[in-house]
Amino acid sequence: MGREGWWQLLSADAEDDRDTRVETDSLGEVRVPDSCLWGAQTQRSLQNFPIGHTLIPIEFVRAYAVQKLAAVRANHDLGLLSTDIASAIEEAAEEIRQGLHDKEFPLVVYQTGSGTHTNMNLNEVIANRANEILGGSRGTKTPVHPNEHVNMGQSSNDSFPTSMHIAAVLAMRGCLLPGLLSLHSAVCDKADECMDTIKVGRTHLQDAVPLRFGDEIGGWAHLVATSITIVQAAHDSLLPVAQGGTAVGTGLNSHPDFASTFLTHLVSLTGVPFALSPNYYAATASHDALVQASGTLNTVAVSLMKIANDIRLLGSGPRAGLGELSLPANEPGSSIMPGKVNPSQAEALTMVCARVMGNHTTVTVAGASGHLELNAFKPVIIDALLSSIRLLGDASASFAARCVVGLSANRERISRLLDMSLMTVTALTPHIGYEAAATIAQLAQKRDISLKEAAMESGSVTAEEYDKWMVPQDMVGPRTSDL
Repeated sequence: MGREGWWQLLSADAEDDRDTRVETDSLGEVRVPDSCLWGAQTQRSLQNFPIGHTLIPIEFVRAYAVQKLAAVRANHDLGLLSTDIASAIEEAAEEIRQGLHDKEFPLVVYQTGSGTHTNMNLNEVIANRANEILGGSRGTKTPVHPNEHVNMGQSSNDSFPTSMHIAAVLAMRGCLLPGLLSLHSAVCDKADECMDTIKVGRTHLQDAVPLRFGDEIGGWAHLVATSITIVQAAHDSLLPVAQGGTAVGTGLNSHPDFASTFLTHLVSLTGVPFALSPNYYAATASHDALVQASGTLNTVAVSLMKIANDIRLLGSGPRAGLGELSLPANEPGSSIMPGKVNPSQAEALTMVCARVMGNHTTVTVAGASGHLELNAFKPVIIDALLSSIRLLGDASASFAARCVVGLSANRERISRLLDMSLMTVTALTPHIGYEAAATIAQLAQKRDISLKEAAMESGSVTAEEYDKWMVPQDMVGPRTSDL
């Protein structure tokens, strides 16, 4: 049974001892499925929070395993854990990190707001697995205890936010930044490819003066480059971690050197320059760095929404729309209209952007709702944040590979629309004035004639002057010569 089938376990009668074992916690005995590595507190959470099917993200579980690895190594270095117990805990945590026990983490996001249930889910699975490694049995808490050994020197209140930062940073490095970099490269290549093409510019969705198509696409490239820059800044703001504060920021029940030793191992395990938070009270009571990171992702979504919408506007048609871009035909676009091609990658990307914007609202409300020494919205914050990181990373990579790379400029259509545009009349303004140029444009529109015909008819411009001044290639930058 996979992680998503956890609710089936709730059908088991608590009094039915078939295929179950008895585990205990501070409230008493709980029957746990014998096939599972988790213990009493995880089982209680399953029974008490049957709320939706959104599970704690597995990326977060694996990041939490990294936190447990760094913690056990620190406690062993400090002489607080024997080598055999520490080694067994480390082996179990490493198995979780490698994804060997994903199905053992069935808890939903909507649980205790500190994430205590998920912390204990890790502690129980690691303890039971460590006991198996040492030749013991599940549920005995001997010789490895989930609280006393696996959770040594820690609280959910500092280990959960530490794992939130680890998970977010690793996801940014492993998914989001690579996705944005691939998109930036693809857009830059397309800008270079189209730099020699002059086309109609558009403002207010109306014809405007000409520009190089490559410059228009280069604007998209700059937006993606800016996104990369601000994501990197958000990444860096997440490097300080809360580990060492324990319950309320005081560090109670942790060794004086636990935090610094933990940090050494965390950096070694991840290759990331994490640091200790300068203020544990703030680190457990608020999550402003995560809110800021979510805001950054919201900004990235805004930029990508604009790029995707531009591409589907420029690719509209292909005959009855703008039709300046030809879109790659990845799949049939209609079940009834043969030959139809839709901007499906742009649609997918814009849907992702909409979800990211919604996720940011969740993170904003959750981040603003901390009380006294604890923000109790931790699980929903990290679920929303990791969802945004993963969606933006995946969608950026897919959009680059399946849309941007396959785009081609329809140069014949672009040239025809440029010839039809009335706004090239702007080139005449420095020579004959705004009012006279406007009269020419209005005459061309009213009579449905070319600008040149209207200019000749107006008497403001000779044919020779028109041909000299009306050169689209000269309209894509500042004037470089005297009038």
